[in-house]
Amino acid sequence: MADGSGLNIASLKGRVSEAEWKARVELAALYRLVAMFGWDDLVDTHISARIPGPEHHFLLNPYGLFWDEITASSLVRIDGDGNILQETPYFVNSAGFTIHSAVHMAVENANYVMHLHSEYGVAVSAQTEGLMPLSQFALTVINKIAYHDYEGIALNLDERERLVADLGDKPLMILRNHGTLGLGSTAGDCFRAMYTLEQACKVQIHALAAGRDRVLIAPSTAQEVVHEQTRRGVGGALPWPGLLRRLDRLSPGYDA
Repeated sequence: MADGSGLNIASLKGRVSEAEWKARVELAALYRLVAMFGWDDLVDTHISARIPGPEHHFLLNPYGLFWDEITASSLVRIDGDGNILQETPYFVNSAGFTIHSAVHMAVENANYVMHLHSEYGVAVSAQTEGLMPLSQFALTVINKIAYHDYEGIALNLDERERLVADLGDKPLMILRNHGTLGLGSTAGDCFRAMYTLEQACKVQIHALAAGRDRVLIAPSTAQEVVHEQTRRGVGGALPWPGLLRRLDRLSPGYDA
């Protein structure tokens, strides 16, 4: 199957385990979907996937490829020390390694980790109140968000301990003055959580255009109701097959 990128990357299908290939395909799908939704930032920011097995290896994007070019076979396998474990003409971004290795190594169910610099996510990350309870989107995730103060470009490996400590048991994080972070046990859960957070941030920025004193905070009783209703998460299993069908129509070749 042609990879659709024009890069002529040799397929790894059949040359890696079935479990690794499945992780590669779903991670490539996440990259293509983020590009399709307009959340990408040229070649910066990252999504990663843990490869099933005892080695604690994970997949990261080849630095320099645009996200709508990424394929399952172009993804780079690395270990917890950042060593590349396959033949590839590409390398990985150091800041991406710092953030993603921290979460994968510390959080057992963080099989997929997404970090974005979307315009609305960054805008909310720069607001002192963080995410506000202004919309149903916000209410479904507001109790699932941790915050981490900005320390500069994430090149210092010492930051990993502080980031993980701030994350705690939350599946979402707002990186102050920087962007957003989300994790999931499946690709669908990771995407759905980040989609909801992105929608919440977008609504907040548009609503605040009227001024802080003119927005309507959701009633506290309703906030508690939604918290109870979504305690187990927003769930990504239902929309995920449809998202893959959309990719097959509009961005084929991710699974090559």
